[in-house]
Amino acid sequence: MEEKTMPTPTDKKESFLKRKNIEISVQRYLIDAMSFMALGLFASLLIGTILNTIGDKLHIPFLTETIWPLARDMSGAAIGVAIAHGLQAPPLVMFSAVIIGAAGNALGGPVGAFIATIIGTEFGKMVSKETKLDIIVTPAVTIIVGVLVGSVVGPVVGSFMTGLGSLIMYATTLQPFLMGILVSVIVGMALTLPISSAAICMMLSLGGIAAGAATAGCSAQMVGFAVMSYRENGWGGVAAVGLGTSMLHVPNIVKNWKVWIPPTLVAAITGPLATLIFKMEGTPMGAGMGTSGFVGQFGTINAMEAVGKGGSSMYIGILLLHIIIPIVLTPIITNFMRKKNWIKDGDLKLNM
Repeated sequence: MEEKTMPTPTDKKESFLKRKNIEISVQRYLIDAMSFMALGLFASLLIGTILNTIGDKLHIPFLTETIWPLARDMSGAAIGVAIAHGLQAPPLVMFSAVIIGAAGNALGGPVGAFIATIIGTEFGKMVSKETKLDIIVTPAVTIIVGVLVGSVVGPVVGSFMTGLGSLIMYATTLQPFLMGILVSVIVGMALTLPISSAAICMMLSLGGIAAGAATAGCSAQMVGFAVMSYRENGWGGVAAVGLGTSMLHVPNIVKNWKVWIPPTLVAAITGPLATLIFKMEGTPMGAGMGTSGFVGQFGTINAMEAVGKGGSSMYIGILLLHIIIPIVLTPIITNFMRKKNWIKDGDLKLNM
């Protein structure tokens, strides 16, 4: 007779994690969770900022006095439920994550909400439907673990990320040319990758001219990919990428990485122009969004007006750096690469 092999503790652990849909991986935590965190931010703080700006310009008190404070104050809760959804949490865990996100955000900012929600949600998934008192045990464990992590880890990590953001902003002030290129290119590439540049900028509390360079780089990626792929995708593709996300082109980058060169080169140009010539500033909310919903542009307007740099020159700078230069330069670089056969017909086709 064939001898049966007893499962090892490692096998039992792996079986338990698989049954609970807990996947300890970069994909699950740094891509899925962070991407959904960005959606939570957009559905609360970012859209609230847009509506607040519109309300302020058009003198609509309902937008500035009612919606904006609610959207701002509920951003942590939105982050929590969004991350829990991204981690495929069961209902009781997901609803409890609202409290974790709010607590984590209050104690350690967006990064506090991010870490607290991930750990609290995973612990909640572990105990979910394991007892007859599930309706009590699952939310209790989820909330206690999440808030405890937010209380202990949130302030420390939040302070570190804020300090790192301050260092980046200070370095950009000292070396506006070099840092203008680096910040614009790196944050712009993060926008296109399946990670959240918006969440990263929020975690870093990125502001000032560093945020201005980041906004320029993200806009170069979005507008650049939109116009360079017009022949394959038409106006629908232009709108989806230019106002939505350049992340749609990740499959094309995987197939031919050279398609990433034109918008990245343009970002390397608009970044230092933003820091040296136009001295554009931005906000943490808009820095990693580019032209998505025009959040980056609204953020630039708010930041510039806050320091007394508003007016026609500000709008000219936004128009040139975020729209016109990418529209003009990206196709020139792309056409050169097409002639060299580095980019071929169909390389930029979207599966829409």
